Amino acid sequence: MHHLAESYVKLVLAVGEYDENYVDAYYGPAAWREEIKRARMPLEAVERSATGILETLHGTMVHPADEMTQRRKQYLIKHLEALIAHIEMLSGKQMSFEEEAQALYDVKPPVHTEEDFQEILRGLESLLPGSGPLADRYEEFRKSFIIPNEKLDPVFQAAIAECRRRTKSHIQLPANERFSLEYVKDKPWSGYNWFKGNGFSLIQINTDLPVHIDRAVDLAAHEGYPGHHVYNMLLEQHLAKERNWV
Repeated sequence: MHHLAESYVKLVLAVGEYDENYVDAYYGPAAWREEIKRARMPLEAVERSATGILETLHGTMVHPADEMTQRRKQYLIKHLEALIAHIEMLSGKQMSFEEEAQALYDVKPPVHTEEDFQEILRGLESLLPGSGPLADRYEEFRKSFIIPNEKLDPVFQAAIAECRRRTKSHIQLPANERFSLEYVKDKPWSGYNWFKGNGFSLIQINTDLPVHIDRAVDLAAHEGYPGHHVYNMLLEQHLAKERNWV
């Protein structure tokens, strides 16, 4: 399993040579990344290798000895299937939204009818003050909850601190865990977590977009505690370090 996992990591790095957004958290050996950069495997070769690993995992040679190793096997299978789907998309394959969600994330998106949304809009009609089109009244209402730029940092620091406090009452965090907060521009997202390894994350907030007060709590939880920062940190602590899993 260790050898197959190492091969999987290198294949992901290989796809990253064709899609700069594919790998955002790599804290493995730098030599592997340099090896992959020099080789620059054709996407067709990456797909063949991934298919070969999948066949091995589905075959009779890999017998997990315990529940965690069985879960590791299933995790690898799902991620290899997603990697192959991503290569197919990079190569021009078109998928519907539902097909893409299933192929990349192994989820079936919920289906809502137009009437489902109309019911929500009718509820908002009675809640939002003022007169005129609902969309205009909604935007006017939301404006009062935008955080001024000069208050972004104290608000985010407070939101993250409170999310961290609540997370610690449920999850034991490593002693070395920490994060750095940055405010950036010209990004396609509102917030992002870059896990750097050794319990450290860089959390970035896009200040080009208006940030509403509820979004500060949303991003603090999603990017930080108990979200991406905690998830990656626990993977590193319990699997990469304690079990020496690639």
